[in-house]
Amino acid sequence: MKFLSLHVDHIRFKPLKKALKKIQDLTDEEKEGGESKEALVILTAVEKLDKNVGEVVKEFVKHIKDIAGQVKAENIVLYPYAHLSSNLASPEIATEVLDKADKELRKDFNVVRAPFGYYKEFELKVKGHPLSELSREINVLGEEKEVDSKELLRGISKTNLDTSKLKDNDHRILGQQMDLFSFNETAPGMVFWHNNGLVIRDQLVNFWKGVHQNAGYRQVSTPQILDKKLWQISGHWGKYRDNIFLTEYEKRQFAVKPMNCPGGILIYKNNPKSYKDLPLKVGELGVVHRQELSGVLGGLFRVIQFTQDDAHIYCNEKQVEIEIGKIMDLVDLFYSKFGFKYEVELSTRPEKRIGSDKLWDKAEKALKNILEKRKIKYKLNKGDGAFYGPKIDFHLKDSLGRTWQCGTIQVDFSMPERFDLEYTDKDNKKKRPVMIHRTIYGSLERFLGILLEHYSGRLPTWLAPIQVKVLSFTDRNEIYVNKIVRQLQDEIDCLRVECDVRQTTVPSKVKDAELMKIPYIIVIGDKEEREGTLAVRVRGDKEIKNMKFKDFVEDLKEEIEDRI
Repeated sequence: MKFLSLHVDHIRFKPLKKALKKIQDLTDEEKEGGESKEALVILTAVEKLDKNVGEVVKEFVKHIKDIAGQVKAENIVLYPYAHLSSNLASPEIATEVLDKADKELRKDFNVVRAPFGYYKEFELKVKGHPLSELSREINVLGEEKEVDSKELLRGISKTNLDTSKLKDNDHRILGQQMDLFSFNETAPGMVFWHNNGLVIRDQLVNFWKGVHQNAGYRQVSTPQILDKKLWQISGHWGKYRDNIFLTEYEKRQFAVKPMNCPGGILIYKNNPKSYKDLPLKVGELGVVHRQELSGVLGGLFRVIQFTQDDAHIYCNEKQVEIEIGKIMDLVDLFYSKFGFKYEVELSTRPEKRIGSDKLWDKAEKALKNILEKRKIKYKLNKGDGAFYGPKIDFHLKDSLGRTWQCGTIQVDFSMPERFDLEYTDKDNKKKRPVMIHRTIYGSLERFLGILLEHYSGRLPTWLAPIQVKVLSFTDRNEIYVNKIVRQLQDEIDCLRVECDVRQTTVPSKVKDAELMKIPYIIVIGDKEEREGTLAVRVRGDKEIKNMKFKDFVEDLKEEIEDRI
């Protein structure tokens, strides 16, 4: 239910003609209309959700009494006003609500009722004090009709993947084959991570956290939902409003964050900063949401919910180029770890932007200087910078020669100004820091998808969901297989090892393990059990290596620890 209360000097109304055919005709007296002075007028729209009439009336009367008490009104005018809502209840429900509210209110007030189901003319004079015009909404959940759970279940069945036009190494096919992730229409563009996929994701996160801790970054986490005001200050409201998921709480509008930076800025502002705190490096693996048209969603490459490996560096102007150089070293460290080559683009001020040209000149100059000092070839993209600052983008080249924009470095003089960020300098004066925004993975989901296709699913051992699988040659070898698994777990902490002792052929077991792209497949037969050796198949190679247990463990441990 929605209603608008107006504290008036007077109101006069007169019905003109029927708006609903089934409504009863008015008496001659009712046709003349009505009038009330010094009244609280309640313009009311009863809605479809107002099925629980008793509770709705109870809340409705409670609100009216509250307002009437504040404005000291003794006269109430109940006035049906359909224009307040486009989701109106049936006439039967609406009249029942108004009849019962009328009856309750008459116990304490003089009530005048405007006719329901008629077009009316009215004139009124509102008093004009702060409480004279108030709008309110009542939400009382009615009893839901019984649902057909089987019908609903059919509607949320998993999304089927059409593989007819996809290449064999498409990450969506690999995701199914290796049991990594899935998608469902109950959450369009959002990933359901299965155990195996979460293992890969967590390993990428752990690597990121370790490198950043060693590089002097502090790590934070900020809320998912933040007040609209924050996004208006940052400038994202004007730029991204159509792509932001919105919600309300206690009549305040909130946004599900499309970016991490404004939340991080609030942490910076939480306590005073000195020049000794700079450069302050703060990282956040933050989950963000952006509305996308369903037609452009595509596996992990284009999603609605994703994790950005954001970091924000607060520094003074003299530190800007030094810090950009350090970020570029980190970018190189990460991409070389995965065997990626990359191309660099410099994007300058867009037409729609925040901040003065003077600040943009400084920011663009800093980015150009570091690229030229390092003799890095780059492509110039005029007008393609972020709305708050120019940027350097890093485009990865995968095994198929395709390029993907992942990492970025953005120099921002504008947002520190909009948020009034400060630090105290050596001279004890307040100064404005420069803010550098940056990512390396970019979207963790997209980066993982690129990795899967780059390696055709055969990930480095440290990333593989299952690192070793031990197969039995016959039933006789089952006990020894389990013994080998336990020994491997004892020798290597957190090793992801499984066994397969099913009563089926070895080729069938090997085929299943190969579909999962497991780096090391060990077959244990009578010969291996007798001689204490391992028959090892490495990364799909048909050649079998006979290895001593000790040698296999040493090689595997080194490979995992060194992340090679």
